[in-house]
Order: sequence, then C-alpha cells, then structure tokens
Amino acid sequence: MPAPVERAETKYVTVGDADVAYRLAGEGPLDLLYFYGLGSHVDMQSDDPREGQYLDALASFTRLIFFDRRGTGASDGLAPNAMPAWEEWADDLRAVLDAVGSERTAILAALDAGPIAMMFAALQPERVSALILSNTSPRFLEADDYPIGMPQAAVDAVVETVRSLWGTEELIAMVNPALVHDAEFSRWLAKRSRASATPRNAAAQWRYILENVDVRSVLHLIQAPTLVLHATQNLLVPIEHGRYLASHIPTAKFVEVAGIGLVGEADGFASSRSGLGTPVVEEIAEFLTGERPVVEVDRVLTTVLFTDIVASTEHLASLGDRRWSAMLDGHDRAVRDQLRRFRGREINTMGDGFVACFDGPGRAIACATAITQAAHALGIEVRAGMHTGECEVRGDDLAGLAVVVAARIGALAGPGEVLVSATVKDLVAGSGVEFVDRGAHPLKGIPSTSRLFAVSDPA
Repeated sequence: MPAPVERAETKYVTVGDADVAYRLAGEGPLDLLYFYGLGSHVDMQSDDPREGQYLDALASFTRLIFFDRRGTGASDGLAPNAMPAWEEWADDLRAVLDAVGSERTAILAALDAGPIAMMFAALQPERVSALILSNTSPRFLEADDYPIGMPQAAVDAVVETVRSLWGTEELIAMVNPALVHDAEFSRWLAKRSRASATPRNAAAQWRYILENVDVRSVLHLIQAPTLVLHATQNLLVPIEHGRYLASHIPTAKFVEVAGIGLVGEADGFASSRSGLGTPVVEEIAEFLTGERPVVEVDRVLTTVLFTDIVASTEHLASLGDRRWSAMLDGHDRAVRDQLRRFRGREINTMGDGFVACFDGPGRAIACATAITQAAHALGIEVRAGMHTGECEVRGDDLAGLAVVVAARIGALAGPGEVLVSATVKDLVAGSGVEFVDRGAHPLKGIPSTSRLFAVSDPA
C-alpha cells in the first residue's frame, strides 16, 4: 500500500532565482507527474477527503509527483507585470523531475497546466512516457484559424470576475454549478484558491494565460501516447478544445467524461464502481498500465449508522431556501465533526442524511448521540438508526443486508432518538449504555420481525 499522500513531505527545488515546491507519494513501478496549475497548493491537496482519495488512488499504481509551478501555492509568487514565458514554466516541470530522479515520466496536466505539458512533451520527448490532458486546450483565445476560442470580450469578463470573486464560494459555484449543494467541498476549494494566489495575481495570470498561450504548432511533434480527457459540459474550456487536441496529436485517444469537471477529477469521486475512485482514475490506470483496476470485493463486520433530519421539508417551507441551506451547512459540518471525533467513516450522503460505518458499536452509539445533540443545538432534530453485521465492501462503498437493516431502523427512529438493533445492544453489554425496549417491528424486505432498542440517556 502506498503511503497516504497527506504524509508526504513537501520539498523545494531552485529554478533560477525562485523556489518550486513539490511532493512525492506512492511506490508504483511508473512515475506520474500530476500538474494542476493555478489554484493548486501542494500542502493542501489532500486536506479534503475527496481530493485526498483521488491522489491516493493515483499513488496506488504510480510513484506520484505533484508540484506548484511558480506563481501558485507553496512556490514563489510572481509580480502581476512579470509573467514568465511558457518555456520558463516548463523549466519548473523539468527541475522537479530532475530533483526526484525521474528520467521518464507520464504527465497528467489539467486546464492551464496543459499547454506547458504539451510543450515539454514536444521538446523533451525522451523524458515523457505518456501524456494525459484533462479539460485543457492548446489555445484559449479566439482567432481566424481557431474559431472555437474565447472572444476577447469573454476574456475580459473572466479576468474581471476572477479579480472580484477569486477565493470565494460564489466563484466556485459559477464555474461548477454541480457543487452548489456541496458546501463543504466548495468551501475547501475557495480556501485552497486563496492559498494559491491573491485575487490580483490570479487575475493577471489568467489574462496572460488566456491571451497569450498558443502551442498548436508543437502538437504534431508530440510522440508520447496521449490520452485526452474532457468533460461534456466544461464551462471555461468547451469540449471542442479537447476534440481539437485529439485530432492534432498523432498518438491521441479521446475520452469524453460526463459532467462539468472544471475543478478537478476529484469532483464526483464517490461515484466510482471500483476502489480506485472516479471513472477518470480508471481510464488513467488502464491507459498507463494496460489494465482496468480490478473491483475488489471483500466482506467485513461493521456497524452501519444512518442519520437524517426530521421534518426537513417543513423546515424548508418555513425558513426559505437561503436560511435552510445555511442550516444544512451547519448540520453537515456538525455530523462530519463527530464522525472525525469518533473515528467513523462517511460512506455516503442522501439529501439531508448521512451513512457512516464504525469499527465498534460503542463508538457508533456515542457518535450518533453526539450528532443528535449537536443538531438539537442548531434548532433541528435528527434521528439515527444502526445495526452491526457483515457488509460487502466495494472500494469505498458498502452493500448487503446489514446496510438495509440499518436504513430500515433509522426510518423508524423518532426525533432525537438513537435506535439500534438487538445485535448492537448485545455487543455493548457491560459498557454502561442503557436502552429502552421499543418492541419487535417488521422491517420492509426482512422476513422476520426485529427487536429494537432506543438509547435511553444520550446526555
């Protein structure tokens, strides 16, 4: 198993008169350089569970190298009136590879990092084993021979928007509407943006990138096998740019990815069918190794917890969209705080509810009661149900009868109540937790009735 990305040590390499930050993770047989560009920060990349899982997935079959080019993140900044040439940014990439002793590497480059990677692959073909281009373009500005580009007026509007909204959740929602209902991830992305660059500097870089980059002349020189990944609804870089790349790079394969996909492949991580995470990671793994990752199936004894907010529709009607959204954000933070406190693992969210699992029923009970108390303090009531049983594990997902039983129990719990199966009650015997017998209940889809118990004194 690779070392988790969050434990990788940040190091620096000198490029001219600047320091460039980089990190390593994984011990796979091939090197993969992950190059994100403006908005990245190597010290924060794994702070969000979704981004951390994405990087860990890449590191599970590679030696993963990731870095901040000059002007971003932990690397030296740039004066707004002193942007480097694209060749100089390519020097950052080369210096990092030299520092880690990588003679040949695959490069995964997204958005504004894409043209830098394309240039490097064309000029240093002996050093690039494969090229993966994600939601990027050889040129962003419209031209007579590039009508799919962005008109100058649109460039001006983008730059002004970046100048006024950089580092805010509002900008995150504008460029990726799919994250409107994921306040925690949006908040983290906004924080990472602020750590990566200031609004004035980010705007200056975006103007330089959008108005000046043009590497179309080197596309035919790229010799490395190339995978072009592009989201169907990318708002800043429409899919036509990806198709252009695929048709002008001799070795390219084009893969269209469902969704918006502007903020990185970690967006939508939990939708995967395999332990590696997103379908994007599965495409990358197959492209680099020749094989799709095997979906590992395992079984484990675990305690499954379901929680949800009581009368959420009534709350929405009485509070209105904005106030209810703020209350939901507070609820989500409170639940995740308690999951971290009691070593629970978030499996999924369903509307205003959570599914989590624990390696011990005692911690699950303590977490559930803490969640109900925290919710009550926010002015809402949460009900919780749990069951301990054998579950089928597929990557980060759980399935099986134990999950179904826990869900059915959760649906029967009252406001502020933690309701458990007899199995849970028996497993914590002697722990001091007291229960009230709620009697036998039929559970939909379960052939026999189940005896249920409520935790008697959450306080």
